[in-house]
Amino acid sequence: GQLQLGSMYYNGIGVKRDYKQALKYFNLASQGGHILAFYNLAQMHASGTGVMRSCHTAVELFKNVCERGRWSERLMTAYNSYKDEDYNAAVVQYLLLAEQGYEVAQSNAAFILDQREATIVGENETYPRALLHWNRAASQGYTVARIKLGDYHFYGFGTDVDYETAFIHYRLASEQQHSAQAMFNLGYMHEKGLGIKQDIHLAKRFYDMAAEASPDAQVPVFLALCKLGVVYFLQYIREANIRDLFTQLDMDQLLGPEWDLYLMTIIALLLGTVIAYRQRQHQDIPVPRPPGPRPAPPQQEGPPEQQPPQ
Repeated sequence: GQLQLGSMYYNGIGVKRDYKQALKYFNLASQGGHILAFYNLAQMHASGTGVMRSCHTAVELFKNVCERGRWSERLMTAYNSYKDEDYNAAVVQYLLLAEQGYEVAQSNAAFILDQREATIVGENETYPRALLHWNRAASQGYTVARIKLGDYHFYGFGTDVDYETAFIHYRLASEQQHSAQAMFNLGYMHEKGLGIKQDIHLAKRFYDMAAEASPDAQVPVFLALCKLGVVYFLQYIREANIRDLFTQLDMDQLLGPEWDLYLMTIIALLLGTVIAYRQRQHQDIPVPRPPGPRPAPPQQEGPPEQQPPQ
């Protein structure tokens, strides 16, 4: 019904022609997954009818239509192969579809290669091929793929370790897709000075942004901020002239005659904190696993009912 209302407003059938109303009802119909509504919206954005012309939006909508055609049955076949644990058959089908530009196929092929579940691909080719398809999926706006690109360059999977390139990919995921994981990784790189000049204040800012972007990030961010506080305190101690500071203080008057016991307790606590911090330095940053292979989008049976005039 929403599609037909949009068509009536578009063509002026029974009502005064109104492209704004047509756009409204086509949008509502597209939210229900109607393919012809996506097609009509793409036509309107491509021609600038009732909306500011946007070739980028039109391409995205046309791509959505193409991926819902009958040929997408091959995506479901690949997905069923994966569920049946026939990983070699699944990755071959996904790789073929990936060459045709399907983002779902690109990301799923990269996922299978990343998990080393397919034996048909040589061990030395697994990560380079996964990197290629993560890059293709990221170019189509898939957030997890963009973060995986950063991870591959950070750890040197399928390529050389390149912190600057990893930083660029994390920043893109943070700015364009508002990814909490990307923000957390940016905070870590600012904290360590990896690929960027070390900046404790910017590290805290990105950690705070990650906590705001996702409730799931609040616990990791809390732990990271605790560690960051210790780092800041140790940095302050290194930069301050501690000897001059203590010579100006009368510790007996300030803390009492047993001030040395208090100081030893504080030093013991700090030492334990430093040891824990050093151990965490040798651990990898937790990287989120991308979702498993996704099924193909639902198909629209039958031919299109009506199209806007060219």
